[in-house]
Amino acid sequence: MAVRTPDPDPDGGFGFNDVPSADGNPAWLSDIELEEARRRLPMLYVEAIPVRSDGSGQVTSVGVLLRSTPMGEMTRTIVSGRVRYGETIRDALFRHVENDLGPMAFPLLPASPAPFAVAEYFPIPGVSAFHDDRQHAVSLAFVVPVTGTCEPRQDALEVTWFSPEEAASDALSAEMEGGRGTLIRQALAHLGLLR
Repeated sequence: MAVRTPDPDPDGGFGFNDVPSADGNPAWLSDIELEEARRRLPMLYVEAIPVRSDGSGQVTSVGVLLRSTPMGEMTRTIVSGRVRYGETIRDALFRHVENDLGPMAFPLLPASPAPFAVAEYFPIPGVSAFHDDRQHAVSLAFVVPVTGTCEPRQDALEVTWFSPEEAASDALSAEMEGGRGTLIRQALAHLGLLR
């Protein structure tokens, strides 16, 4: 199935008026279009490691999502999702934090976020520390402080808050999907909390 990027209309639009969409957003791909794109292109994702801090700004806990896979297995993961066409990185981060942690999480996003790491997921295990059976994906990873109440939505069952020491443990890393335990350790190292 051929998919083309629409040319801008003379009136400044992007020619999406006649393009059917999966959820009313013309920049979103249908399931068929997504599968085709995943076979041909690396997908761009954002990932957020939610943290809570004390009054002095020292990180006291790291949030990890518990979810059930379609096969019924329980795994742990972090906030993650694709960046939509025409969406800023900041907006994508905010959307995914709200989708996964709920609208009352109150993330503190800077005006111009900068990732602490870039993770590259491959469908072939062993190419990198990160693995995704579905696709080749490039993910910009951020530490995101949250100040509100986190009530997981989407496919997450709960958010568990771990101390930095617990978050760096081999036991938690073994429960994380796709090598995301490595990403949590990189975040802790970035924060100066990996000892």
